[in-house]
Amino acid sequence: MLPEIRDHARLSANFRWRLPERFSIAEAICDRFARLEPDRPAILLKRPGAALDVTTYGELRRQSLALAAALAKRGVGRGDRIAVLLPQGPEAIVAHVAASRLGAVAMPLALAFGPDALSYRLADSGTRAIVTTAAGLAKLREIAEPLPALEVVVSVDGADGDALDYAALTTTGESPPELALGPDDPALMIYTSGTTGPPKGALHGGRVLIGHLPGFRLTHDFLPRPDDRAWTPADWAWAGGLLNLAMPALHYGVPLVAQPTTKFDPEAAFALMDEAKLRNVFVPPTALRLMSAVERPRERHRFALRSAVSAGEQLGEATFLWAKEALGLTVNEVYGQTECNYVLSSAAALGVSKPGAIGKATPGAEVALFAADGRRCGPGEPGEIRVRQPHPVTFLEYWGKPQATADKFDGEWLLTGDQAVMDEDGYVRFVGREDDVITSSGYRIGPGEIEDCLSRHPAVALAAVVGKPDAVRTSIVKAFVQLKPGVEGGPALVDEIKAFVRARLSSHEYPREVVFVPELPLTTTGKVIRRLLRERE
Repeated sequence: MLPEIRDHARLSANFRWRLPERFSIAEAICDRFARLEPDRPAILLKRPGAALDVTTYGELRRQSLALAAALAKRGVGRGDRIAVLLPQGPEAIVAHVAASRLGAVAMPLALAFGPDALSYRLADSGTRAIVTTAAGLAKLREIAEPLPALEVVVSVDGADGDALDYAALTTTGESPPELALGPDDPALMIYTSGTTGPPKGALHGGRVLIGHLPGFRLTHDFLPRPDDRAWTPADWAWAGGLLNLAMPALHYGVPLVAQPTTKFDPEAAFALMDEAKLRNVFVPPTALRLMSAVERPRERHRFALRSAVSAGEQLGEATFLWAKEALGLTVNEVYGQTECNYVLSSAAALGVSKPGAIGKATPGAEVALFAADGRRCGPGEPGEIRVRQPHPVTFLEYWGKPQATADKFDGEWLLTGDQAVMDEDGYVRFVGREDDVITSSGYRIGPGEIEDCLSRHPAVALAAVVGKPDAVRTSIVKAFVQLKPGVEGGPALVDEIKAFVRARLSSHEYPREVVFVPELPLTTTGKVIRRLLRERE
């Protein structure tokens, strides 16, 4: 628990990490309240045209114990990967808590993923069980390659073929044997895209949740308060949605509002803020930019936010100033990566906030900028953001990729690959990414997976993907395509290629622009020089 010291410098100077010998996510976000206050509201589910449906901590405990017992009966246990392919809702949290009870590794996946994206992650991780929806089952059936490790499939929409009925499994009253877990035991794996090659599974110990708590409490003005209610439009399959809000809110006993939607609706967001009496929100910059197009929100909707946080891409000064006027408070910006998150942050309540700046190092984190030659940068000098280790929020490893894991560190520093400038007061302003990762609508998208998908289209010889600057999304995915001999490009082929990628990967990864080129710029070793394409844009 971060002490309520309203002086950022003193708070940071006095902060020390104290990790417990035993720690589990199940205890942290469920059991600690379920035992003392079983009727305490945990999740408030909002469905169209219906009132908020309450799930208590006691119900989370009962259902997660039963699900864990059912999975254990079928051979799922410690260290096994359990995929969570679900929208926002109590079932997703139950699945995460059940995985923790087994000492298994929860692996959140986005329902927006197509069969190719799912196939890679499930195969690469050796996933043993999955909890999903009827829509998720349909995508699993489209996967052509066998998944020999996947033995247990559970559907929240009822039994279907080999899929087991979630409701039947979670009403048995059974419990698995209790495990003794420590903070370093693997508990969560989130796939993050890199610059080259396929996505990588960032494996975290249970301590990743501990590592998020100080920054979460700081940026939400020393939450919890009696009337606090938390919500994010971000998918809980994303580290931002899950670890920047959902799990920390439950840890602090703050009711978590869930809204299982497939597309962000800015007007509906304001309506939810009113109906659900939201007080604490995490809203990515793209969503805030879309909300800024809504006319007179404070006149048409009654809301009284107490805190707002944004992360995933640059907030920007214009959005920062709009939010201050339209939302009635200063949005606190946060920076991190799936591998090491919430290490820079603003704290407006403590006077730590500047338009256009992320903020300062979060209490418990030491962040510095380094030049390419290994020197620490001086004030105003651009450099790479690095985070001193150890830090509980840091990942354990990239799944099955020891060399990639080693390359992420230089001695006691974690390398982010992101460029920034730090001023004399310690404020960090983001400059850009050193690598080729595209930031679009809060997602970090690696070009390699998209280029691989494009290459499967029968008309495509070669393809390269870059980010094109965009006022709303930060960047959009743009594809440069070299067609096979004899193939003629045109608007119909552009649409066909877009649909091809969207159906196989996800709605946020497909190229929104496709341009045909006679040839791509290549190095002597045959690698595409994306830098030249980015410069062109």
